[in-house]
Amino acid sequence: MKRNTWQREAVRTALSDTIGFVSVQGLHGRLHATGSPIGLATVYRALADLAGEGEADCLQSPDGESLYRACSTTDHHHHLICRHCGLTVEIEADAVETWAKNVAAEHGFTQAAHVVDVFGLCAACTAASATATP
Repeated sequence: MKRNTWQREAVRTALSDTIGFVSVQGLHGRLHATGSPIGLATVYRALADLAGEGEADCLQSPDGESLYRACSTTDHHHHLICRHCGLTVEIEADAVETWAKNVAAEHGFTQAAHVVDVFGLCAACTAASATATP
């Protein structure tokens, strides 16, 4: 476990105050907007550390950029993510866990790990798009 510096705590707090996923640059910009002198490289390191310790979720955007979000649980879980508003719901997926374990074993793999994120439209964005369409 890393030492808890003011920079790390600032990143942790800013991330927990953010709804949905945010890029490193986006979070760095928010910190600077509040007057923080924290450097971009420090934000990168702090987010990577938080993700490694299970305090933050990390996923890749469609263009390959790492996006982060404060994690409400350190247990293994998956996400439903709205492509429009970014609403994120943490879910358990026992069927996915079983499938991943079985397919790995069928191919002789052990200690398999996986990441599953499901992207779609949340109920509110679906309703809004239905009313916006003539």
